[in-house]
Amino acid sequence: MPTLPATRASRRQSRIPSPAAGRAPVTRFDRRLGQILDHATEVFCLKGYEGASMRDLSRATGMSLAGLYYYFESKERLLFLIQKHTFTTILEKLKARLENVTDPEQRIRIFILNHLQYFVSNQQGLKVLSHEDESLKDGPGLEIAGIKREYYRICLGLMEDLRRGRGLDFNARTAALSLFGMINWIYTWYNPRVDGNAEALAKQMGNIVLGGIVHGGKPARRVNANKQSLVDGR
Repeated sequence: MPTLPATRASRRQSRIPSPAAGRAPVTRFDRRLGQILDHATEVFCLKGYEGASMRDLSRATGMSLAGLYYYFESKERLLFLIQKHTFTTILEKLKARLENVTDPEQRIRIFILNHLQYFVSNQQGLKVLSHEDESLKDGPGLEIAGIKREYYRICLGLMEDLRRGRGLDFNARTAALSLFGMINWIYTWYNPRVDGNAEALAKQMGNIVLGGIVHGGKPARRVNANKQSLVDGR
């Protein structure tokens, strides 16, 4: 296994999570990589992808410029790793949480909570993902787009399940994209002293989203059986 050189980031804990049951243990390489990605995220957040240079990233991570090029080749590679790690982590946690839950409303609440718990503690990462959405090109961009499509389709499926399960009449695509619009921009306004922690915020957002859909949406129209018989000529 390759060994990344020590960085100033080793003085603090990285975003790489502790290993869950059944997963391979987090290695020293994983921790170092997580620390480097943390610092790269800070640089991209502050300067933007276009404005950041490999020299900026070298200073932030504490790695030599030659070492950074050796391990990562380019700043595009670092941005790709940041995005891949983020979306993969969120997807894995979401799937595990949804596995044994069947209630449609509760599953949507889990989706919201899972998203907010990650990004409330990583608002710089959310800003980078939102602002650099189209910075990756070709193969890396296509790979990240595929992961994001999977995430969107899960949310869309949750909305479809709610619509069918409750007999409601609303556009699941509009509901899913509206939810993303709500949860993806928290870094512009979130204040824990005012808005509470991730759990409190998720509960409020869940109430707003589900209240609007369940109570504001019209029930799916059902034709009276007798009237339908007349229409059918029976």
